[in-house]
This record gives sequence, C-alpha cells and structure tokens, in this order.
Amino acid sequence: MELIFELMIILLASKIAGDISVKLGQPSVLGKLLVGIILGPAVLGLVSESKTLDELSQIGVILLMFIAGMETDLDEFKRSGKASTLVGVSGIIVPLLVGYLTGIIMNMSTFEAIFLGLLLSATSVSISVQALKELNKMQSKEGATILGAAVIDDVLVIIFLAFLMSMAGGEVNLSMIIIKKILFFGGAILVSWKIVPWILKKFAPLMVTESILSGGLIICFLYAYVAELTGIAAIIGAYIAGVAISLTEYKHEIFEKVETIGYSIFVPVFFTTIGLKASFTGISQHLGLIVGLSILAILTKLIGAAAGAKMARFSWRSSFGIGAAMVSRGEVALIIATIGLESKLISQELFSILVIVVLVTTLVTPPMMKYLFKQGSDQKEIKSIA
Repeated sequence: MELIFELMIILLASKIAGDISVKLGQPSVLGKLLVGIILGPAVLGLVSESKTLDELSQIGVILLMFIAGMETDLDEFKRSGKASTLVGVSGIIVPLLVGYLTGIIMNMSTFEAIFLGLLLSATSVSISVQALKELNKMQSKEGATILGAAVIDDVLVIIFLAFLMSMAGGEVNLSMIIIKKILFFGGAILVSWKIVPWILKKFAPLMVTESILSGGLIICFLYAYVAELTGIAAIIGAYIAGVAISLTEYKHEIFEKVETIGYSIFVPVFFTTIGLKASFTGISQHLGLIVGLSILAILTKLIGAAAGAKMARFSWRSSFGIGAAMVSRGEVALIIATIGLESKLISQELFSILVIVVLVTTLVTPPMMKYLFKQGSDQKEIKSIA
C-alpha cells in the first residue's frame, strides 16, 4: 500500500505546486520539479526512489514525447531541418570542447575529460516539451527546430560515446552501433509510412473498448522499445511514433485520450521523480565545483545552441530561447553518467556532483524559456533558412 500512498501524495502535491508556479508567472513544470525535491529524501522524505516509481516515470516521459510527436507540424518540421542540424551540432561542439578543457584543468585523463565533455553535450527536451506546450510554441518554427535538434543531439552523442568507449578499451562495436541507428531510423520511417495506418485501421473495427487508443499505445511502446534496443533513447522512439500517428485519421482521438491518461498520473510522476534524485549530503564540501559546473553546463549549451539558431537566421531572442530549451540534460545525462561510473571514467564522488548539476540544468530550463519566449512573442522573427 506504500506505493498507493506515494502516488496520492505525488499527484496532490504536483498539481498544487504546478498551480502555484503558474500563479507566480512560471511554467507549471517548474513547480512540479521543485515539489519532487521537497517530497523526496532531500527534505521531507515522504516519497523515496523505487524501481516501480522509476518505471512509472519512464512511462510518463514516453507518453509526454509521444504526445509531442502527435502535436508536431510535420511540414514545419521538414522546413526546420537545416536549422535543427545547426542547433544540434553547435549545441554539442561548444559544451564538448569546454567540458574537455575543464576536465584537463581538473587533472582528469584525456578519456575522462572527453567523457565529461560528452556528458555536458547531452540534451533531454522532455522538460522543454512541457514548457513549449504551456507557451503555445509546440507547432512554431522554434518548437520544430528544438525537437529536430534533440533527435540529432541524441544520435551524435551516443555515437561519440560509443567511439570513446571503444577507444577506452570497452567492448564496443562502433560500426554495429552506427548500422543499428541507420536501420532504426530507416525502418521507423518505412513503418510509419506503410504499416502504422494499416495497424490502426485493423484495430478500429474491433469489438472491444478503446481499441484505437490501445493500438496507438502499442505503436508508441513498440517504437520506444526498439529505439532503446538500438541504443537510441526511448523518448526519441516515442516521439517518432507520435509523428507517425499524427499523419493518420485517428490522430485527434488518440491524442486526446493519451493526453488524459498521461497528464492524470504518469507525467506528474515523471516530473516528481526527477526531484527525488536530489541529495544534499556533503554538498557543502563541493559547493564551488557544483556551482562552477552548473554555470558551465548552462552557458555552454545556451550559447552553443543559440549560435546554431542564429546561423539559421532566427532573431537573437528566439536564438537564445532555443538555446535555453536545449539546456536541460535530464534523464539522458543521468544515463550517460551511470555508464561513466560503471566504466570507471568518473568517480562516485564526481557522479554525485554531476547528478546535482543535471538537476540544476533541469530546474533552470523552464523559467529561462518562459522569459525568453514570452519577451520575444511580440517581436517579428527573422525568417529561418530551413
């Protein structure tokens, strides 16, 4: 019954915190993230991390990105291809180089320093997606650029990570990893084009309740699972599944019902469990390093991605808004940090510090986006090259 109590507390607290955040002029997601810290071991200790909550959280972020995919304007997404590439690549190069130099200054080995740079290069836009929704920017050219850049970012960072692990002596077949990714994206596009509409048409006449919704969720979870198998984040697979659904006649029915399911339980659990990872034990001993790395993580991604957006001829404010949306490292960086810990590329002490840094980047992303996009909403945007 402990899980039931924790779910009740999470849902109650996240909705109240989200409402308070909106009333204070901030995106609701900020309140939901902060309440996770308050409920967790760091403050009140009412809710603790568990395997079950982590799995519910994973479903939450998958549904969140699935919803984002269904909301994507595919024509705008296609037009933003060049801009997404510029943002994704420049958003990797700057934090990678600065992170590497920082690692060298910290007396890390070459491999350890490169790993730190790669970790700082990671991006998770799951938090940004919620902020984009609240700011009505999901279907804008900025929103399409951010989502496209996130896909490019994920693929490049994982390939670079695989290359580093192979060079560091790990048993990693770089060629096979690249082939898997090519096969996934090629297969995903083919299935989205030919098979997804066929599956939903087969589910539509079934004499059972919510057959179309079930068909959509099956497609979502299948894409997420296969993406994970091929070394691509499950959230990218879920997003592509959403885009595939958006091209069918069943889009609105599936979207409305998945949004109800997701936002009533799974998505609040995802936001809250991020805060549960916070631990302030021994933080005073490494406060300077935490602050320094947090500033570094925020500025390198902000400036790097913004530079790419500016090259794509966005206005300065929109460029920095796009850069802000790429700042959150989220669960992607935590996964990479865990790989580094298991491979002994980072120590347990540095791992704990990096978890807090990742949390800081996640917390600052929504208010930065709110400020930059809201302030620039009335300004005329320079046409993108995409």
